[in-house]
Amino acid sequence: MTDIKDILVLSGDGIGPEVVPVACAVMQQAVAAHSVEINFSQALVGGIAIEATGGPLPEATLAKAHAADAVLLGAVGGPQWEDRPMDQRPEKGLLGLRAGLELFANLRPALLFAPLVEASSLKTELVEDLDILIVRELTGGIYFGEPRGVTIEDNERVGVNSYVYREHEIERIARVAFDLASKRNGRLCSVDKANVLEVTQLWRDVVIEVAADYPGVELSHMYVDTAGMQLVRAPKQFDVVVTGNLFGDILSDVAAMLTGSLGMLPSASLAASGKGLYEPVHGSAPDIAGQDKANPLATILSTAMMCRYSLALPDAADAIEAAVNRVLEKGLRTADIYQDGHADGLRLVGTRAMGDAVLNALEEGQGHPEQGQEAS
Repeated sequence: MTDIKDILVLSGDGIGPEVVPVACAVMQQAVAAHSVEINFSQALVGGIAIEATGGPLPEATLAKAHAADAVLLGAVGGPQWEDRPMDQRPEKGLLGLRAGLELFANLRPALLFAPLVEASSLKTELVEDLDILIVRELTGGIYFGEPRGVTIEDNERVGVNSYVYREHEIERIARVAFDLASKRNGRLCSVDKANVLEVTQLWRDVVIEVAADYPGVELSHMYVDTAGMQLVRAPKQFDVVVTGNLFGDILSDVAAMLTGSLGMLPSASLAASGKGLYEPVHGSAPDIAGQDKANPLATILSTAMMCRYSLALPDAADAIEAAVNRVLEKGLRTADIYQDGHADGLRLVGTRAMGDAVLNALEEGQGHPEQGQEAS
């Protein structure tokens, strides 16, 4: 009996409409081998939603997201919308989805595929076999705290944002991180700024309290500035990192570049129910939109995370990741991961060609199963 999964597809802006269809095709083929059928539906978010409806997150989109088993997002944003009021920018559509679906746990793996070790900006010995998972709290902190805004005081503009975390918000993200660490290498680093920010002293206190329930996980603490330094000095010291919304946003992008390109990094944003929104870490890249230059691998790997965390199809996830690795081993590269100084045996390809190569590799792998790479 075929199981049917409803996936909402939000292509969004910039390169989103190029990379998302490629990823959907890969996912469709991967799950078909497990007697699962995907029912894809489409909706608008971000800049394209602004143009069509006047707002970045139409009510119909949020309703469809609630009804779906999972959501796949391309990217939002672009320079043509940057002069709009803050609450009417494309990024507010993404924030609205996170809040509306209660997606509080953002998982951002920084996994370096072996064929890309030369693409990293760090020395090979520092990043070879790199596998870090950053767990970012996603619905609290300074991005959502009140009061916020720009006012006039004493004849000058004053900008205010509030860094707010409640105890239960910290506890639930800490438990997610501890659970994941217990299934990996048993090490969790909590990142804060407890020496100067009271809210992150509370963060540290609550994480320590939760640690009592996970005696098998080694807990450490690090200030965010030190964590940024250590990520580029000795990144393999980290296994799982848990931190707040703002710090996680910054550190996950730093970790992404250790792997060679933002174009390789997927992410998952999860609710307590298991419903998730899956998206590449890269942005909308308007400078290359429509030119068949975008790297679709981060979006393809995001569908692998969807299979693993929301659809309970770990074998499909393994198959997608193995197919990506096989393509990289064959030397295919989009421009962002193509190194001129190491071009022997490499072939520069575009978005569609890379997607076709992954589909072919997936078909080969389904005929000859092999162990896939774990994204997290």
